[in-house]
Amino acid sequence: MRAVVYDEFGGRVAVRDVPDPAPGPRGAVIRVEATGLCRSDWHGWMGHDEDIALPHVPGHEFAGVVAAVGSEVTRWNAGDRVTVPFVCACGTCEQCAAGDHQICDRQSQPGFTGWGSFAELVAVDHADVNLVGLPDSLDAVTAASLGCRFATAYRAVLAQGQVTDGQWVAVHGCGGVGLSAVMVATSVGARVVAVDVNPAALALAVSFGAEATVDASAVHDTALAVREVTNGGAHVSIDALGSVQTCTASIRGLRKRGRHVQVGLLPDSAAVPVVPMDLVIARELEIVGSHGMAAHAYAEMLEQVHSGHLRPGLLVAGRIGLDDAGAALAAMGEPGAPAGVIVIVP
Repeated sequence: MRAVVYDEFGGRVAVRDVPDPAPGPRGAVIRVEATGLCRSDWHGWMGHDEDIALPHVPGHEFAGVVAAVGSEVTRWNAGDRVTVPFVCACGTCEQCAAGDHQICDRQSQPGFTGWGSFAELVAVDHADVNLVGLPDSLDAVTAASLGCRFATAYRAVLAQGQVTDGQWVAVHGCGGVGLSAVMVATSVGARVVAVDVNPAALALAVSFGAEATVDASAVHDTALAVREVTNGGAHVSIDALGSVQTCTASIRGLRKRGRHVQVGLLPDSAAVPVVPMDLVIARELEIVGSHGMAAHAYAEMLEQVHSGHLRPGLLVAGRIGLDDAGAALAAMGEPGAPAGVIVIVP
């Protein structure tokens, strides 16, 4: 198969012919129809993820058709249209038994713990636990965003953030996850203030329902700006980017008894963020993490997409082929990256 491969972190990314993957007894191989280009892939390429062994094929949010299944798989057959959460669970550990597949003790992640979906084929562990069937109404390009960015935002806003009608929600970082969070939050009646340095990203946030925006490049104190816009601070604030600055600003921009949800990954090379514990105590703030969404929880989200109440396809800003993936991956770390989601179609 053709796949995007790199041999060193931060080094050259090239398309090569590599051996086709084979399914394990409980696994499956998916023929990739579309796969999203995510900032997490950039973090991996930069060497910020200790699970990656070289040489490596990135890619972790994808949709496609089952090409082959292992001998112990019972729920899926070749030809089924599927997507997969970026966390593939074992289905049997203590966390999985509690329904928390997204924090599985023995999780695997295509594109991190193993080769990923910037390829014509990708292998998935524990297919009966992790594959999610796709309705015919949902095209592969739109579905490719569900496994990471959109599903992650959906759970971060509704389950971890517990956002409700009328609350102010601040979204720090309007990339794929942030814009998805804007869309999900506004769909339940929340009032959203979007924070970013990219005017195009802020414009997209407004088009998805954000009531207010803060250009972080134009203000001295983004937390103060959020508190002014929201008349006292956000009820829920989400760091969808992952940096010392956005994490701290998200917490500082909360109103009393507000909740901060950390979604964006902070690189190991970054300074450890200083959590303003004086404010956490004085304002009785909550700080929670959010790490994807389990396959068994997709049904409600897919119904919202099928009904048109949520429209993740609007996030797709462009499509590229495998040959252009290397340059697009490297560009994700540069200022002024394009707003919206780029999808690779092998």
